[in-house]
Amino acid sequence: MIEWYEFIALVIGGFAAGLINVVAGNGSAITLPLLMSLGLDANAANATNRIGALFQTTSAISSLSRTARTKYMIRQSYFIVPPVLIGAIIGANLAVDLPEDFMRITIGSIMIVLLITTLTNPKKWLIPTDGSKNKRTPLIWLAYFGLGLYGGFIQMGFGIFFLSISVLLSKYALRDGNIMKLFIAFLMTIPAFFIYASSGGMDWVCGLTLALGTSLGGRFGAKKVVQHKRANAITRKVLIAVIIIAIVKMFQPYIGLLI
Repeated sequence: MIEWYEFIALVIGGFAAGLINVVAGNGSAITLPLLMSLGLDANAANATNRIGALFQTTSAISSLSRTARTKYMIRQSYFIVPPVLIGAIIGANLAVDLPEDFMRITIGSIMIVLLITTLTNPKKWLIPTDGSKNKRTPLIWLAYFGLGLYGGFIQMGFGIFFLSISVLLSKYALRDGNIMKLFIAFLMTIPAFFIYASSGGMDWVCGLTLALGTSLGGRFGAKKVVQHKRANAITRKVLIAVIIIAIVKMFQPYIGLLI
């Protein structure tokens, strides 16, 4: 059983992660270090994190307003469902039995890449959807397959990488890409969740407690924050601080070896 303060930490951390995941992405930069601080090793934290991810994506997609634009963007997502799901299944199977040190270094290294990504000029993301751009090319299909492979391997940062492909390669507006991201993340989480569950590495008490927070955060973000004009700018600043803290946490066991 977890202590009462651990319960509160998981709910609050889960809420923040769910909110960040809906608005931008990389909420796992909060949940993975949080789970590891409660005694889970990197593999168990990565597996347990999928419980919160499943509840959060379900809550977020069910909370979206059923506007004509939302329905249109979900239909636009159908083309990339197969590559993302195939990649996610392969990636999840690869990650189940990896050594803890490899998982720590991999997660920490990806966080460094994400930090660089979040520090870049956000103005290049502020474009309208380009209807003249062919969005069903082999290159785009392969890019989303690679994203699914990564997302099945490590959930963290999936949203940021999805938006990067959608905005910079497919030329969707950030808001439209966000709708697609919520739908695809929901579908991708399902097979990855069952693969990790079958591995027996999940801590269900921590995972379900975390899921309570991520569900509330995802619902709040989808209903109240996604349409706010300053949501992305605020989230970007929060992400920078969170990622820096998480990088230190991931590499902390190895800092003493370098001194």
